[in-house]
Amino acid sequence: MIRPFRKPLVILTPKSLLRNKDAGSPLTDFSKGGFHTVIGEVDEKIDPKKVKRIIACSGKIYYDLVNARKERAQTDTAIIRIEQLYPFPHKSFIGELKKFPNFTELMWTQDEPQNQGAWFQIQHNIFESLEAGQKLAYAGRPASASPAVGYYDKHYAQLKALIDTAFTRVTTVWSYFF
Repeated sequence: MIRPFRKPLVILTPKSLLRNKDAGSPLTDFSKGGFHTVIGEVDEKIDPKKVKRIIACSGKIYYDLVNARKERAQTDTAIIRIEQLYPFPHKSFIGELKKFPNFTELMWTQDEPQNQGAWFQIQHNIFESLEAGQKLAYAGRPASASPAVGYYDKHYAQLKALIDTAFTRVTTVWSYFF
């Protein structure tokens, strides 16, 4: 809208984010701000030197992760959002990772089934951003032929399990060693 010509804005989002107060932005972000390919940790209570695990994600799962971190009172876990999946924003992502000098685990978390989300497309890009001794793991729904399970109770149980995995268990996918 601030360009001399009009170009439509198309937003693809789940309806739940339209009602979520945490998903809003001030108008100045639209008029004076810009698109960020990577959004780093925004919680000022998180001490970068104490962070042992980084959770990287994209989309609405971010809000579930933030709420789960509050409930668990975990201050050693940072959450980074990757807003542009392709082309992968290597410099921005590495810049965010460098803010946390003591992290050893990076957990990619997605709400979609493993074979339908971004995991298979970007796992090699994330791995290339790691340094010696850092581990990369996946937390998400298992691979599925359908994008949704069809039952709310099963959907909620899978969501709870993937959030538990994101905050507690590490199944090493790759480890970077020299």
